[in-house]
Amino acid sequence: MELVKEKAPAEPELKGIVTRLFSEQGFFLQMLSDGTIGGNKDENSDNTLFNLIPVGLRVVAIQGVKAGLYVAMNAEGFLYTSDVFTSECKFKESVFENYYVIYSSTLYRQHESGRAWFLGLNKEGTIMKGNRVKKTKPCSHFVPRPIEVCMYKEPSLHELEEKLLKSSRSPTMNSEERARSLERQRRQAEQDASTDREGS
Repeated sequence: MELVKEKAPAEPELKGIVTRLFSEQGFFLQMLSDGTIGGNKDENSDNTLFNLIPVGLRVVAIQGVKAGLYVAMNAEGFLYTSDVFTSECKFKESVFENYYVIYSSTLYRQHESGRAWFLGLNKEGTIMKGNRVKKTKPCSHFVPRPIEVCMYKEPSLHELEEKLLKSSRSPTMNSEERARSLERQRRQAEQDASTDREGS
C-alpha cells in the first residue's frame, strides 16, 4: 500500500523586512485598511508599515502590515491593492545612483521604449500611474526605513483559488475585481456562443 505523505504547511522560509518607505517627496507610503494607497506625513502611523517579502532575485512583494493587502500594478499602470498574491504584485527593487530605492513592475513597461513603470507619489502625496513616473524624478525615489527582519512564508499563487473561494470581499471595486468580473462575463459570452453554435 502506498503511503500518501501529507503536505506539511509551508514554514516561513524567506527573510524579509518590516519597513517604512519614505518618499523623496516627504511622505511615507501608506495603505489604509480599505486598500487605499497614498502618502502620509505621520512617521508613527501603523498604516505606513509594510512587509517587503523577497519573491525573486531583487524582486519583492510589498504588503501592508495592517491591511494585509499586496500593492499591485495593472496593465494600464494603475496601482491597486489585492488580497491575494498575483504576478501583478511583483516589483523589481533597484538602487538608484543617489542611493534611493525605486520599485518597478516586473510585468508591464512601455511597449515602444521598453521603459519600466514605477511606483510613485506626487508632491501632494497622491499615488501616480506607473507609466507617468520617471526613475530620475523624486516621485519614484524611496528610502526604506527598516524596523525589523522577519521570516515569511513564500506568497504563493496557489493560495489564490482558496482565498477567492473563502472571500468574495472586495475592499473597493478595484481594477483586479473589475478585471475578474469582465473575465467572467467574457467566459460566459463564449459559453453562450458555443451553445448557440451547437444548437444550430
